[in-house]
Amino acid sequence: MPQESQSIEVSSSPVSSLREIGIASIRNTLRLGQQHMVDWESGSLAVSAVPGAGKSTGMAAAAAIAIARQYDQSSALRRNSRRQLIVVTFTRSAVANIKVKIREYLKKLSLPQTGFTVHTLHGLALNIANRYPDLSGLQLENVTLITPNQSHRFIRTAVEQWINSHPGRYSRLLEGIQFDGEETERLRRQSVLRTEVLPELATTVIHEAKSSGLFPQDLREFSQQTTDEYQILSIAAGLYEQYQNLMRSRDFIDYDDMILAALRVLENENARRIEQNQVFAVFEDEAQDSSPLQTRLLTILATDSHNPNQPPNMIRVGDPNQAINSTFTPADPIYFRQFCKECDAQGRLVTMDQAGRSTKIIIDAANFTLEWVNSLYVKTGQEGQGGQGRISTSSSSSPSSPSSPPSSPSSPPSPSSPHLPISPSPFRFQRIRPVELNHRQDDVNPQAVGQGLELYTPRDIHHTVELLSERVVELFSQDPDKISAAILVRENRQGRWLAEALSSVCKRHEIPIYDVGERDRHSHVPEEILAVLQFCDRPHSPDYLKRALQVLVQRRLIETQDLNALATLPEEFLYPGPLAAPQPQPVQKAAHLCRSLLRAHLELPLYQLISFIALTLNYEQAELATADKLAERVNQQIAGNTSMGAMLNVLSEIVSSERFEPVETEDLEARYTRPGQLTIITMHKAKGLDWDYVFIPFVHENLIPGRFWVPPQSQFLGDFTLSEVARAQIRAALHAKSTLPSVTAAWEQAKHLKTAEEYRLLYVAMTRAKRLLWMSAASKAPFTWSKPENLQEQTPCPVFPALKRQFPQCVVSLVTIPRADTNKSGT
Repeated sequence: MPQESQSIEVSSSPVSSLREIGIASIRNTLRLGQQHMVDWESGSLAVSAVPGAGKSTGMAAAAAIAIARQYDQSSALRRNSRRQLIVVTFTRSAVANIKVKIREYLKKLSLPQTGFTVHTLHGLALNIANRYPDLSGLQLENVTLITPNQSHRFIRTAVEQWINSHPGRYSRLLEGIQFDGEETERLRRQSVLRTEVLPELATTVIHEAKSSGLFPQDLREFSQQTTDEYQILSIAAGLYEQYQNLMRSRDFIDYDDMILAALRVLENENARRIEQNQVFAVFEDEAQDSSPLQTRLLTILATDSHNPNQPPNMIRVGDPNQAINSTFTPADPIYFRQFCKECDAQGRLVTMDQAGRSTKIIIDAANFTLEWVNSLYVKTGQEGQGGQGRISTSSSSSPSSPSSPPSSPSSPPSPSSPHLPISPSPFRFQRIRPVELNHRQDDVNPQAVGQGLELYTPRDIHHTVELLSERVVELFSQDPDKISAAILVRENRQGRWLAEALSSVCKRHEIPIYDVGERDRHSHVPEEILAVLQFCDRPHSPDYLKRALQVLVQRRLIETQDLNALATLPEEFLYPGPLAAPQPQPVQKAAHLCRSLLRAHLELPLYQLISFIALTLNYEQAELATADKLAERVNQQIAGNTSMGAMLNVLSEIVSSERFEPVETEDLEARYTRPGQLTIITMHKAKGLDWDYVFIPFVHENLIPGRFWVPPQSQFLGDFTLSEVARAQIRAALHAKSTLPSVTAAWEQAKHLKTAEEYRLLYVAMTRAKRLLWMSAASKAPFTWSKPENLQEQTPCPVFPALKRQFPQCVVSLVTIPRADTNKSGT
């Protein structure tokens, strides 16, 4: 066969031999689990990776080697049509990072840095839908992309339309569990329903249902299986239908519509074959955050069109124990767990359980936390693994944790979290192991600082700051330019309070604080671009001129000066006449910059203006990428109505009604983990990062695992929220439950989901530390961090006292500091 002989000839060529040597060289630098990834050649492979196992490195190496093998398997006649590898990951920043790593490995193999594409899921779906507009139903030049949220006008309009169409059901909601008919209370309830309860229900259900491929009619059918007096799923179906009608009538789409559109394309046999023939495999990162639609789309693309009955060619990498998004996104770790179970049955499950990130005591603490929490869910005589069982393909069976999980925990979590024999345990049983000896010197577990684990019980949050700042100063006094440190908080309000409380001592010792929540609260790019464009549109407006000048000052492009004097008479400032007094140098520079912006408005096409302004404002890489994302979004929305007025309307809507997510590029990790600074960051945002020293203060039960809290203003409906009941019922239907849970059962399931996820979040936070993990739970802390001055007795997170019992040598005994309010030790 000609092609076979050519393939043999290529594979035996000197170039191919050198490539095999390069592949072997790369493989030898990897750990055992990573080597299993690079050995993949076809079929489905599940990779369950513990924190710090190097899954991104393993995926990048596997991708480069898979591409190299494609080169060798392609004949010279087919080189131009060689298929590509598709890599899908969760965020734009991860896209940028994985691209860099794959290119580095391809360079080591002396290969062109091509043969692969990296996408977020929505980017991949949009590309497919855009190539087949007739099949997808998306004419991108005629539609507008939105990010639906509770305050979006479409959600609000859908709520009002549903109320007008269903006065009887709305009246039943107003009555709640009891109502005396008092008019003031009626008005209050109307406001709560219109502005909070129903918008929240609509937002939750739309995300949950659309990402699972469900339509309003499906929810109505589900509703027939329930008997709640409010008919929550029926209300949800009506809101969903109103929202969809609004979207279609005004040519709007959201992110879930992109995936649905791509799936419509792939339902066509010819289009499906074309797409599949362009792909030789799909690699998915962060697979624990997959939704049903995502799984379906990637599985179709990974299927060989010539052998559709064979398993899809795909590697799915994730860690169910780091699934921390399922309570506020449609992601659910149950799907990746099921994939792991199916692959395990076929001997296609790899467990990457060696991690070189942390010192052994931190690994022991993380393993103990996992096993202790899971022990709360164990049935009598059984392990509560949610049907998943123990990992059977671990590269070693030797435990690294200090002990087996206790059969009867001495400190149950709380009265609201009893043993839950019918619920899956929060964690998949999977111990972290230190890296084996004799491995690369730069990849071994580091030495501990002090005990490696330090457990504190301060008197209150102010005492916490004293202890934390003392330890920070002590650590930073030792070669600060080579260490990294972070404080991980559960919510941004804690971070803001800590940044302020630590500012004076850190300033005194020249320790810079980087408060991620404050820096990244929202992207400043849309606001700045809008201000400059408004000035370009109406340069003679004093208000718009002043705002534009403020942006230029903030960007340090012009000097700080009296902007009111400049903006009072715009004409004289911008175009001074021959009789005008000479302008000082700072004013001349400001006027020149403003005139260049006005000239660009006249000379450049409208679609290039945002990019030009971004360059003029001297944006850094991440800001430029965000500006490009913004320009793409705006240009899509004004297609067919290209005018400055339309552009300003779209930008105003973005700035006023949604949080425009900035693009995070390759420098993301560098900004958050920069040596010599103390980073304050939320536990959620810390995922994927690590530091030498990690501080986790305020480990209290009211936050971890916390309790589901029904806002007082909506308690007239009952001791539950409509949105979470609907979410639990939809997930029960998706998971093929024989009957849908009642309102009470659904609310209990929702509480379990939150509890499980909060424990996983703590596990993620603990595993960010390399050399020292510092944890504390103050005896007194605020009930809510919106009022940090209101201190009261707080119970620690149930894991915290268990850790103190398990690691008594790590409990720091606190010397009594005389205080007016107490003379007791804070031990």
